[in-house]
Amino acid sequence: MPPPNNLASIDAIDLSAYHMVIDARSEREYVEDHLPGAVNLPVVNNAEYAEVGTCHRTDTHQAYLIGVAYALKNIAAHLPTVAATVPRGGRVLVYCFRGGKRSRLWCDALETIGFRVDRLRGGWKGYRHWVNAQLPRWSVRFNYHVLCGPTGCGKTRLLGALKEQGAQVLDLEALAHHHGSLIGAIPDSPQRSQKWFDSSLLQELMQFDPAKPVWTEAESKKIGAVQLPLAN
Repeated sequence: MPPPNNLASIDAIDLSAYHMVIDARSEREYVEDHLPGAVNLPVVNNAEYAEVGTCHRTDTHQAYLIGVAYALKNIAAHLPTVAATVPRGGRVLVYCFRGGKRSRLWCDALETIGFRVDRLRGGWKGYRHWVNAQLPRWSVRFNYHVLCGPTGCGKTRLLGALKEQGAQVLDLEALAHHHGSLIGAIPDSPQRSQKWFDSSLLQELMQFDPAKPVWTEAESKKIGAVQLPLAN
């Protein structure tokens, strides 16, 4: 029996140490939110995921037969993408929703080939819990310089100029993909989910130096459909 996949905890890993981070979930799940830099290589796609889920309600055995058949076909189709990115013996991190069956199918295939593979403990759900716990803590680590003024006075342009000069800038409207206030949504460009905003905001904050000020624009509690995190 093969050894169990190595389990990696999100609070103890360096994502940059991996040649590839694979999101094994469906396209719909990936678009809603994913780990920074993760590549979506679904074990089952949107339609297949729905089909397996529907079958699972009445016949678990048949659902697994269908699901594994799809998984083997899809993993085989994705392998050239992995081979083109990961060197021989390279490191790969794999996750799915809870770090269960879909992750293990990918891990088993990659370990058989000879890659060094870690499976994310708790999957995306564990990552989401970690983001929710970290955001309030990181939000209060900085000395914020907040630009205030009426709509259209050029606050966003000033943030851009400050960033060009090397200042630490937190552009909340860019992260939220929404103009905020009276200007509102960006035409022909739907706003991303709250989960994606939370992940993007945390990633941005973790890149800042707490010893230097952070420039940002005054915002209400909500920017379009997304809500700013509450600080501890």
